[in-house]
Amino acid sequence: MLTSTRKALLLDRLARDGRLMATDLAVELRVSEDTIRRDLRDLAAEGRLLRVHGGALPLSPTHAPVAVRRSLHPQAKAALGRRAAALIRPGQIVILDGGTTHLALVAALPPGLACTVVTHAPAIAAALEPFPWIEILLIGGPILRLSMVATGVEAAEAYGNLRADIAFLGVTGLHPETGLTTGHPEEARLKARILRAAAEVVVLATPDKLDATSPHRIAPLEAMNTLITTGERPDWLSPDSRHLRA
Repeated sequence: MLTSTRKALLLDRLARDGRLMATDLAVELRVSEDTIRRDLRDLAAEGRLLRVHGGALPLSPTHAPVAVRRSLHPQAKAALGRRAAALIRPGQIVILDGGTTHLALVAALPPGLACTVVTHAPAIAAALEPFPWIEILLIGGPILRLSMVATGVEAAEAYGNLRADIAFLGVTGLHPETGLTTGHPEEARLKARILRAAAEVVVLATPDKLDATSPHRIAPLEAMNTLITTGERPDWLSPDSRHLRA
């Protein structure tokens, strides 16, 4: 079998099964495990999958710079934003993570809403300008250009001292094995702080984030209280977690 044909087969199998096991594939395709691992290494370098111990998992296509993510799934993001905005109550302290889906949430907020929004994303803070009754608390620190959000010790300490009613957490992947993931280690650490700072954690997920993973783990799936998607409830979602369909 040609290398290109074998790699195409691996990608098809990954899309079908959600995981690749190098040992099983070597037996099935009658090649060495080293050959399969080399194929997986090449595909990982091309950004087609994420290598894990023993094989590979689907790599989230949303593990990309903000400029690329802006054009992905605009209708789904608008629907998710509307569903999420309805969860915010007057007077609450709300954490809004960065991301293009959360910009859609801001666009869906009622004009007269009075609450406090805490964010480490300058774009989110700027988008809240038309809402006169929303108090905006912008958390600062070095800007991670991949996502255009603040990170670092200052941001982590600020969230460590905060107690919020609800947090809308941005992730780039949700997978039953790796949990909630994102594309940068600094972001993963800060998002873990956000989880601990809120009484309720909500994740908005476009279809390409489901059953996909990114390199850096934030927390297990059970760490989120509510998942909002545009489709049916995923079968791997914890029974204790609420699912809302946009």
